[in-house]
Amino acid sequence: MTKIYLAGPDVFAPDPQALGMRKKALCAQHGLDGVFPMGLVALDTSRAKRDQGLQIFDVMERALSDCDAMIVNLTPFHGPSVDVGTAVEIGFMRAQNKPIFAYSNSDDHFADRVSRFWQGDVTRRENGALQGADGMEIEAFDMCDNLMVHGSVERSTGVLVTRDVPPGAVYDDLTAFEACVAQAAAWLAERAGG
Repeated sequence: MTKIYLAGPDVFAPDPQALGMRKKALCAQHGLDGVFPMGLVALDTSRAKRDQGLQIFDVMERALSDCDAMIVNLTPFHGPSVDVGTAVEIGFMRAQNKPIFAYSNSDDHFADRVSRFWQGDVTRRENGALQGADGMEIEAFDMCDNLMVHGSVERSTGVLVTRDVPPGAVYDDLTAFEACVAQAAAWLAERAGG
């Protein structure tokens, strides 16, 4: 059974184990073995916080290496973009040339979310580029996130499911996730010859 690393900010949910179990069950329905990061680490709480963090890092890096592919939650987290740790995991899998499938419970473009983050305090430069209140250009390529994140999915499998859900369900609604799992299973089966 293909092992799929389930990346995203889900480990920060109020009940991450329950969310992880729901995701793993949906993967199993499609013949995939979902590997949810929460619970992979037997954290040694007697160690310093920094050492605990590095322990988690080491375990996650091994889990990523052991998995055949990834399904990544690109739903914006703590800002207008994907969870930064998740972005690192995407790069790790991309560097290993492993399939990356993605979904997001936000279907608007990255530039739109960044503009909202600045609460409309956005201007246009002479060249037409958008600029935030910090004076920095806002990336606007009609993509769901930063071009390196979105591009990693596009150049890997091209499977990216987006859906707009109500604010209260952004991290609980698994409709886009389930659609992504189905597409991932079909993509993997086609390349396996069956």
